[in-house]
Amino acid sequence: MPRQVIVNADDFGLSPCENAVILGAFQAGVISSATAMANMPAFEAACVMAQHPLLKDRIGLHFNLTYGRPLSQSILGRRNFCDSHGVFDLNLSRHRLWLSRGDRDAVLEELNAQWQRCVDNGVRPSHIDSHQHVHNIWPIGEIVARFAASQGVPVRLARNLGQNLSLPKRVFKTLLNNRLQSLAGVTADYVCTPVDLRNEAMPTDGVLEIVAHPTQLGADFGDAYLQPEESLTLVLERRLHGVPRASYGVLNSHLVTGEAALE
Repeated sequence: MPRQVIVNADDFGLSPCENAVILGAFQAGVISSATAMANMPAFEAACVMAQHPLLKDRIGLHFNLTYGRPLSQSILGRRNFCDSHGVFDLNLSRHRLWLSRGDRDAVLEELNAQWQRCVDNGVRPSHIDSHQHVHNIWPIGEIVARFAASQGVPVRLARNLGQNLSLPKRVFKTLLNNRLQSLAGVTADYVCTPVDLRNEAMPTDGVLEIVAHPTQLGADFGDAYLQPEESLTLVLERRLHGVPRASYGVLNSHLVTGEAALE
């Protein structure tokens, strides 16, 4: 079993429904962390919820380059990122290894704008991940990891557990994760989805992050990765019974356990 598990709900702030489900999942003890989308309509409401003692210091930034409108100006004119209407429309291969200086500067400007909107609304992000895993695109990942290091927070690694990871994917993700760790420092050791958790042998040490997308209020919740009838609560209990829940809060370069964060 892993030493600790971070169960992170993505998409906080996407909609009032997402906010309600994520708050309920915190209250039920199903998740221990979440990441907020700073350019979404329900973001400010999410920031109000983030002041709840159960959520305090457990909310990261869900960096977004694929949905809605950006918060900065430069990226509006970059055709790799926005359409002619000023809406995100990412036009990059997942295996892209290089971006122009203008594109890199625009991504950094947008990342800083999304981070700052969190801070301006009373939430200093505990860590950074990204919507639709855009920081798994190598040059974007480098920008995100360097920015995370400058802010003293961790960044999510690329998913490194799961049956559908072919050998080329594993090699690429290993190289990318080594790069992210070298730039950003402390992070979780393993990353997987609830489906991976259900189907795969779990690591025997380290910190595991579960990338969750709870879909419904109630005792069972559910998850976008799971079948409609499956329970996120039960999958977590069956596979990780007794493993302490953790958050990405940083204290002296160590991950802070969920229990400590609640004290």
